[in-house]
Amino acid sequence: MNMTEKALALLSEKKFSQLKELLREMNPVDLAGILEEMPLESLPLVYRLLPKELAAEAFAEMDNDQQEVLIQAFSDKELQEILDELYLDDAVDIIEEMPASVVKRILRQTKPEVRKKINEILHYPEDSAGSIMTIEYVDLKKAMTVEEAFHRIRSTGVDKETIYTCYVTDSDRKLEGLVTVKELLLSPKTAIIGDIMQTHVIAASTMDDKEEVANQLQKYDFLALPVVDQEYRLVGIVTFDDAMDVLQEENTEDIEMMAAITPTGKPYLKTSTIDLWKKRVPWLLLLMVSATFTGKIIQAYESALAAQVVLTAFIPMLMDTGG
Repeated sequence: MNMTEKALALLSEKKFSQLKELLREMNPVDLAGILEEMPLESLPLVYRLLPKELAAEAFAEMDNDQQEVLIQAFSDKELQEILDELYLDDAVDIIEEMPASVVKRILRQTKPEVRKKINEILHYPEDSAGSIMTIEYVDLKKAMTVEEAFHRIRSTGVDKETIYTCYVTDSDRKLEGLVTVKELLLSPKTAIIGDIMQTHVIAASTMDDKEEVANQLQKYDFLALPVVDQEYRLVGIVTFDDAMDVLQEENTEDIEMMAAITPTGKPYLKTSTIDLWKKRVPWLLLLMVSATFTGKIIQAYESALAAQVVLTAFIPMLMDTGG
């Protein structure tokens, strides 16, 4: 019996204390997979068994349909607690996929400063680096000592998506360099950040294509890539996990195009037959027209084909060019 079957069995037997112990030890990604197998009517009940932090991490990994079910079931207080635990880019991703009525409720429960940041990210074009970045990063000043840098990391790092790479900015937030936690650990406490930081920084612009940014992260094996505006001010970072999501989306889109299906935002198995038909019809019509032209070409060479019958062996290849 695998973990999913065990969890479903405990749920059906109403052994909630054992189910709670089973779920609380799981990785958030695995937990999200199990929650997606739960009956929708039982999902809110099972979700409320989880510790707050683990619940938020699993929520970010869940399918949009399950997220919407939970949001509808949450009280305002529960929704606010989940939103407080989510990283900003995860909150933005959820908002982009939710119906308008759900989005309004989410934004009502977010703090004013968080709501402002969410709206700023939502204003970037859908395919830009700005739309997938997070503004939760650690920034340092080059006049700081290593000891002061560690103090800042400890005081602010708990709410940041990554603390391994810290970015050095000036008073106008312009990016001046970066330093890793490894470099900080290996440097004396009195060392100055400006002396140990890397000044040659590869950065992306907020308007760069998100696929290009993802490819940059893959090319240089970065954990995160800084994102700057037109004045080279640091406005956010794109993390490796978000880049992987972008590459997966682009690969799925390419496969759908190869299969003559207009790309859709939903998984194939969760897309209705009518929607699949609508997505495929334009391509089928195009292929029908091209096949008609191929047939006309073959018809024009009927006499040559009659004289050299061996040429008919090439007809399948010609027809394939029309789809």
